[in-house]
Amino acid sequence: MSSRKRSASPSEGDGSRLASTPPESPTDNASPIAEQYRHNVENTAVDDDLYEDDIIAEELSDLDALDAQDERAEERDGQDLFADDFEKDYNSDNSRDHYNLSARYIDDNTEHRELSARERREVDQVLNIRDRVMMRRQGLTMFDELDNDAAPPTTRRRRRAAYDDDSDLDMEFDAENEEMSLEALADVKATNLPEWISVPSVARGISTQFHRFLLEYTDENGQSVYGARITDLGAENSESLVISYNHLAESRAVLAYFLVDAPSQILRIFDEVAMDVVKFYYPDYERIHSQIHVRVSDLPVSYSLRDLREAQLNTLIRVSGVVTRRSNVFPQLQYIKFDCQKCHAVLGPFFQDSDHDEVKPSFCHVCESRGPFLVNTQQTVYSNYQKITFQESPGSVPAGRLPRHREVILLADLIDSAKPGDELDITGIYKNVYDGNLNAKNGFPVFATAIEANLILRGEGRSEKIACTAIDEQDIKNLSKDPNIIDKIISSIAPSIYGHRDIKTAIACSLFGGVSKNVNGKHSIRGDINVLLLGDPGTAKSQFLKYAEKTAYRSVFATGQGASAVGLTASVRKDPASNEWSLEGGALVLADQGTCLIDEFDKMNDQDRTSIHEAMEQQSISISKAGIVTTLQARCGIIAAANPKMGHYNSTIPFSQNVDLTEPILSRFDILCVVKDISNPSADERLASFVVASHERSHPAKKNLEDFDDEDEDMHDDSVLHPRSPIDQKLLMKYIHYARTRVTPKLQQIDEDKISRVYADMRRESLATGAFPITVRHLESILRCAEAFARMRLSEYVSASDIDRAIKVAIDSFIGAQKLSVKKNLSRNFMKYTLGSRSQGARS
Repeated sequence: MSSRKRSASPSEGDGSRLASTPPESPTDNASPIAEQYRHNVENTAVDDDLYEDDIIAEELSDLDALDAQDERAEERDGQDLFADDFEKDYNSDNSRDHYNLSARYIDDNTEHRELSARERREVDQVLNIRDRVMMRRQGLTMFDELDNDAAPPTTRRRRRAAYDDDSDLDMEFDAENEEMSLEALADVKATNLPEWISVPSVARGISTQFHRFLLEYTDENGQSVYGARITDLGAENSESLVISYNHLAESRAVLAYFLVDAPSQILRIFDEVAMDVVKFYYPDYERIHSQIHVRVSDLPVSYSLRDLREAQLNTLIRVSGVVTRRSNVFPQLQYIKFDCQKCHAVLGPFFQDSDHDEVKPSFCHVCESRGPFLVNTQQTVYSNYQKITFQESPGSVPAGRLPRHREVILLADLIDSAKPGDELDITGIYKNVYDGNLNAKNGFPVFATAIEANLILRGEGRSEKIACTAIDEQDIKNLSKDPNIIDKIISSIAPSIYGHRDIKTAIACSLFGGVSKNVNGKHSIRGDINVLLLGDPGTAKSQFLKYAEKTAYRSVFATGQGASAVGLTASVRKDPASNEWSLEGGALVLADQGTCLIDEFDKMNDQDRTSIHEAMEQQSISISKAGIVTTLQARCGIIAAANPKMGHYNSTIPFSQNVDLTEPILSRFDILCVVKDISNPSADERLASFVVASHERSHPAKKNLEDFDDEDEDMHDDSVLHPRSPIDQKLLMKYIHYARTRVTPKLQQIDEDKISRVYADMRRESLATGAFPITVRHLESILRCAEAFARMRLSEYVSASDIDRAIKVAIDSFIGAQKLSVKKNLSRNFMKYTLGSRSQGARS
């Protein structure tokens, strides 16, 4: 390849001519070395574009000629790699084994003296001028004012053969900025996924694909899904953007796979992209929130807390449970800066990761001292930090097992989004954290685990076993059209227990519940129905409670002997990690929007029973301990079972003398069911036959075990043990859940005069007989029971038959608690109400 020199003509214009001596180059006292380099630059770096094209064309032609010559030589010689004389390749050849020292471009035989510091600076300056000239000629004007080292490396593709396309001659590319497709992202070329995502080109590819997903994903109507969500985000001044995992898996399956296996790295990229997209809609949104957090919903797989193992570490998981404790809000370091105490320089910012130890500088880059360094509190950036204790839902704990719990970390806008007693569905990252106390106790390296929450949704007591499908909803609606649906539901309650229809009616009313009301936002009226079962031992009171525990869509079981006041309401305890006081909810708090079952209610002491007075009526628990003054929600119905004071119920004495309960707590129960063990030969014979048949059909060696209900192992299926088979137990659970969540009956055009007369008569008789007092709460109980019967029919309005049934339940509860001498007279006096209810119930 030949080289050509050409000097600029003096007649050329100043605009097309490069000055031979730039202004910034030294002209006086220049060394001979610098003059020689400058002379070469002046004769080489010419600004004539035509001359540059000639040089490029000549270089390419020389390369093409060499390639063609090599190809012709290979075809002519016909080198045979498998010839017999291939050993000749190893013979000596002086023309190829030595090179000529006098050849061009070889200066091994020339000695050069070492340049001085001044000469080196002058030569570097001249070379910099040459580089800037070459950049201008290549069109890279954006780097004119930058140092040559700051320019990104680019390479020029040159044609190497005659069959190459001419368009490749001037094609330039930047390998670092080249976009990666989804197929290239899926081809992981690293030992693990986090290492692959840390590659800059991969991170840019993920960022680009997610950016397109937010802008391009549309619904079935062609409307932008996340464009509308971003608009709502800006209208609410929120800092969370919720995306659906199903949408991401449908549009960008690779990103969905990366999100589950490497959530920390992916969510960090997603947050940056989300902020850019939000700023596209709202350019000044960064003044409101410095970050946008992407929240992931609809994760398909849900784990139980007891199923979390090492395989789920550092992955995105979804768990459900109940909040039992909540800590205070603490400031957490996010970006930290330090002040050097010697030179007063500000060092940082340093990013403080929650998974690593505290960041500390080792030396000052200004004075190169090793400290001391103090935290610059004014320029250090903090974030909010809170911990909650997350425990398995009481209904999901296997029998005989202790409930598992995990610590959940709340950050950013998730702070104070949950309180003790809330049932939540949490999506987060399952992380391991070092715990020094745990290692000191066990004597070997052990890591504690925690869940860093990404999204929090309120579970509202839902579980998979009562999730209603479209087919289930259709079956429920068809079942509600049965005119005898209320009787079928009552007969389906505890089908393995013979008789006791009054108790089954009371439990059915409590499971369905009434409608809670809030008067002008100041006065709340509970809708849950409280039931007290009082009677002789061996009358299946505890079995009724166990059945209600398994049938209710959210329930907590407690015993009076082992329950205390704080165990039922809430406790205040000191957190050993932060040394701060925190709240921990009890049984009533955990049963919020469900049912709390208390066995051995009479074994509780008076102080513990007094603590639940507020929870039974106002459905809240007020705490004022250790400087904590707050109120917790306890919106649950209570079904309690108690034994008589003397071990056996005495019908000859009033109700108040048979039970060791005070009048304030008795008035809070809507329905009182007195269970008596009365000796009756015919009834005892039928009961014995029922029990024997139950034992025979429930034997584990029985061949027709598939006929039993799998969901109710202790209470056997109605189709096997009961002569009637009204409703399957699985369908009954879904029916109750559907009625409580979808149906809110209204009181409209009811017989108010009849309710008033019933209340007046009951109150008059209670004063005359000396039984438990009748208060306004019992009037509200009639209305709540009527709403419960309307829910059993899935009706939006309370009918006259519902009112009559509720009146009959209230009268039976009142008469059943009376002593034997006055019971017949009361039954005769209230027969005008109960006969009407029976006739209307039969017609319905």
